[in-house]
Amino acid sequence: MLMLNATLLVMAWLEPLDVKPAPIQSTFHFEPGPAEESIPSIYRMQSSQFTCSVQRKHAVAGIYTVYSLQFPSPVKSSLQENNIVHAQYYLPEGKGPFPATVVLDILAGNGTVPRMMSDHLARNGVAALFVQLPYYGARKPPGSKVKMLSPNLTITLPAIRQAVLDLRVANAWLRSRQEVDSTRIGISGTSLGSLISALTGAVEVRYRKVVILLGGGGFVDAYYRNPQAKKVVDGFEAVGGTQDMARFLFAPYDPLTHAKRLDGRDVLIMAGRQDEIIFPQMTEKLWETAGKPEIVWYDCTHYGAVRFMPDALNRIAAHMCKPCPKSRQATKE
Repeated sequence: MLMLNATLLVMAWLEPLDVKPAPIQSTFHFEPGPAEESIPSIYRMQSSQFTCSVQRKHAVAGIYTVYSLQFPSPVKSSLQENNIVHAQYYLPEGKGPFPATVVLDILAGNGTVPRMMSDHLARNGVAALFVQLPYYGARKPPGSKVKMLSPNLTITLPAIRQAVLDLRVANAWLRSRQEVDSTRIGISGTSLGSLISALTGAVEVRYRKVVILLGGGGFVDAYYRNPQAKKVVDGFEAVGGTQDMARFLFAPYDPLTHAKRLDGRDVLIMAGRQDEIIFPQMTEKLWETAGKPEIVWYDCTHYGAVRFMPDALNRIAAHMCKPCPKSRQATKE
């Protein structure tokens, strides 16, 4: 009987955590900044209203609460599932206002890295919004083989543009939150996520802080004659493609093209000296074009960077918490 009573007591204690409140529906607005005309044309947006759904998922008692967030993508792809943006919001306990950052996934896209990052940030007083990129997670139809990055440029290039516009909307949602310090909103990404964070941060200057972990730019020149890309390049050239043509096609989607917009911004770059995926010279080009912001080099390969993740997480949290310096572009917005 004592065992049964103890079991019932535990069940009674757990029950409130298992009862999820109904989603809360609300609206928020995206408004272009006064310097919208300076944004590359494919990434410009008009004034729009969005309906979002927010639902409490779980909490780490006394530390943070996690909410799910969904809102419609401003881009309509051919797959219905991909047209709803899914995110998880890690909100620290307390009144705020908190610094906040969007967190983006790696190429594998199983959510492990951004959830780990979001947990660490929330434990250190930073609200973290893990946003799933196009064709990842719930945005990918069950059984579908579609990928955000693939040799199929008719999917890949529009997906990169969709990611940037989705994240501009995510920025507007964060700015609408009373608990968020709108002067300290950032965007953070690792590997694939770093390429999107660099590109989106350059486009949307209301991301006051940009973190680029294992990222770079100048992809066509870096990969065109690299053995890793031989199959793709051979197929491209078989239909008349050239390196100059590839540069032209990819330029709007390469962070290096827009990196000058990061000059004077609060940017943190972390990279591997022996990175075999995002070569060090790719990182150096991005760093130089962005005005030589703070950069940290780790003695590691791309995948070996996991050894330095604790240090990187601490640096990201500190970067998000410090006040933003005034920048030329920020004052325009």
